[in-house]
Amino acid sequence: MVTDAMKQRFGLVAVLFGGTSSERQVSLKSGQAVLSGLLRTGVNAVGVDAGPDIITRLEALGPDRIFIALHGPGGEDGTLQGALEFLGLPYTGSGVLASALAMDKLRCKQLWLGIGLPTAGFAVLDEQSNWSQVLSDLGGTVMVKPSHEGSSLGMTRASNPGELETAWREAARLDSSVIAEQWLSGAEFTVAILDGAALPAIGLETDRGFYDYQAKYIADDTRYLCPCGLPVAEEDELKALALQAFSSIGCRGWGRVDVMRDDQGSFQLLEVNTVPGMTDHSLVPMAARAAGIGFDDLVLRILESTL
Repeated sequence: MVTDAMKQRFGLVAVLFGGTSSERQVSLKSGQAVLSGLLRTGVNAVGVDAGPDIITRLEALGPDRIFIALHGPGGEDGTLQGALEFLGLPYTGSGVLASALAMDKLRCKQLWLGIGLPTAGFAVLDEQSNWSQVLSDLGGTVMVKPSHEGSSLGMTRASNPGELETAWREAARLDSSVIAEQWLSGAEFTVAILDGAALPAIGLETDRGFYDYQAKYIADDTRYLCPCGLPVAEEDELKALALQAFSSIGCRGWGRVDVMRDDQGSFQLLEVNTVPGMTDHSLVPMAARAAGIGFDDLVLRILESTL
């Protein structure tokens, strides 16, 4: 039930979800969860499936502010944020530049290297790549990634030249920019950021080859460790690194930073997610619960950043 207090505070809130990216199905679930949470708190919110006509629809709807629950290109990469800036509509999450940098794994890693933050070695792949040389330079085994996709879409492990070329071709079907990243064999962690603070870290374990789309959204045997299992000093180090990575590209409001350990036990930054999943399998709500923040309070706090 919409309350007068919430209506006066936030006005009409449009929750944008769905969209046209490869992550549409996940976004639909995230958006519905966010919309339900806002409605339970008394916010006057409506869901909008963001298609090519989104600007026209928003102009007709006349919302006061936007909760972005779109994942991937078109919703998380700065293009939507730029349109909302033009329309003068306050929105959740990071701005144009930070969203674009976070979605671009290649340029994000280049920025981190430039300021001395740790991230795994990598190479840009194209038709002229020397597959054997790339593997040799990066330690023999790599993870191939499209630069502008999320949810582990298009990612493949490769350990020989034939596998690497095949992995590149598969990734190139999704994105014109593809990188090979040094394979990291250590533990994987994720750190949610909310209002400038790092929430409890989560350790990720899967029996699959890596934490892929199946492990993230479908499998019931993925293990989420919270507490993450690290000694306090090491978790503090991890959280501090996540905050550095988040702020280094200008992120604001909320998000999530993914990190792995290498063979020597050092933390290596993977990527920043500026619109993380908000489904029943998602990690930000899990970290928030560990910090004593329920789902409805979480979406309200994210929305408050638009005031």
